[in-house]
Amino acid sequence: MRLAADIAIANRLADAAGEVLRRHFRQGVGVDAKADLSPVTVADREAEAAMRAILAADRPKDGIVGEEFGVVRPNARRLWVLDPIDGTRAFIAGRATFGTLIALVELGLPVIGIIDQPIAGERWVGQLGDWPGTRLNGTPVRVRPCPSLAEAHLATTHPMAFSAAGHAAFHRVARAARDVLLGGDCHNYALLASGHLDLVIEEGLKLHDWAALVPVVLGAGGVMTDWKGEPLRVGSSGAVIAAGDRRVHAEVLERL
Repeated sequence: MRLAADIAIANRLADAAGEVLRRHFRQGVGVDAKADLSPVTVADREAEAAMRAILAADRPKDGIVGEEFGVVRPNARRLWVLDPIDGTRAFIAGRATFGTLIALVELGLPVIGIIDQPIAGERWVGQLGDWPGTRLNGTPVRVRPCPSLAEAHLATTHPMAFSAAGHAAFHRVARAARDVLLGGDCHNYALLASGHLDLVIEEGLKLHDWAALVPVVLGAGGVMTDWKGEPLRVGSSGAVIAAGDRRVHAEVLERL
């Protein structure tokens, strides 16, 4: 079946990236600055190259959107979206809260997503379609119920990532939440899918930052949209809400 075959490929991509990242983790890799001043390392580049080599051999007609090496065949019906290290700053600092993100996007919508933490050995695989579901190392996971924002554990990577208007909107939500946790990058969405967090809000994400997260969150029974409540698809603004409970999501939309 095609879905099972695609998931198998996605797992092979994660395996290949993880092998690279474990070799470089806490080894003092050199750091370069991109045009937007975000950091990049040899580990980012080698991990993406390893994944691209597999796709070139096994899915030569599919498109690829990668953080480090750009886009090939952007008009393909199927796009593999790759972020070899989501949380490069954490990787550089030796924190095992980064993750490799892998998504398969069909007709503009993510249908398979992987969040892989190769140091801890944790891999969340989310899928939509005939058999929706999210698994952590093969075991099904679910979001947890949370009746109101006042009881929600909210996470975001860093408030400085928001625009001025976005920061003000985020603050309207944050001051009503039970508590706010900073840092975590993609790991926050994985923890939400596993029922440990209730809400993640971020702004300014690119396709490679969020595409893999959507099937993981939705497959675990959560909801993930933009700040207007619209489904995330290729071309979305990059302002995202992920919530484990639709009641919390509705409250957040009102406050944003």
